[in-house]
Amino acid sequence: MRKIILINMFFAIVFLQNINLKAQVPVDPDTKKIIYQEVVQQDGIKDTLYNRAISWINKFFENPQGITKVREPENGKIIGTYRMRMQDTLLDGSKTLSNVIVVCTFTIEAKDGRYRYTLDDFYVPGTSKIPLEKWLDKTDPYYSPKYEDYLKQVDQYVNKFIKSLKEGMQPPIIKVDEW
Repeated sequence: MRKIILINMFFAIVFLQNINLKAQVPVDPDTKKIIYQEVVQQDGIKDTLYNRAISWINKFFENPQGITKVREPENGKIIGTYRMRMQDTLLDGSKTLSNVIVVCTFTIEAKDGRYRYTLDDFYVPGTSKIPLEKWLDKTDPYYSPKYEDYLKQVDQYVNKFIKSLKEGMQPPIIKVDEW
């Protein structure tokens, strides 16, 4: 009886650990593409929100002019490219930079009282663009177990991007110099 309980506990622990290892990336049910998108309610007119987005881009990226492809102040639209370098875990558990770079397109659209961000078109550049959705298909003959970890890293990078963007889109706090 004791052996059965121990075996069941072992399988339960293994099962629960595997649940936590699954990468959670949002996939559009219609297009089957990875996409992060949200409309955020934010005080301000379109021009103000657009300028905050430009200011945030200038702080977040090392080369802000190089990563933006479209800057349309009249439409409140910014389109750019976000690159993420993956890390590999060595046998001893240490991390090292991988040769794998994931690229995606980000779009920030501002309207009066709200803005929308979209991160989509995830791919790995190479001789041809390899869509990241291939990493989700475990039946693919070229599937590698590393892809699960890479998808988790992509999710972490994107969530860092989103958190920073939301903070950058907040109205600046004006400190009054009272003396």
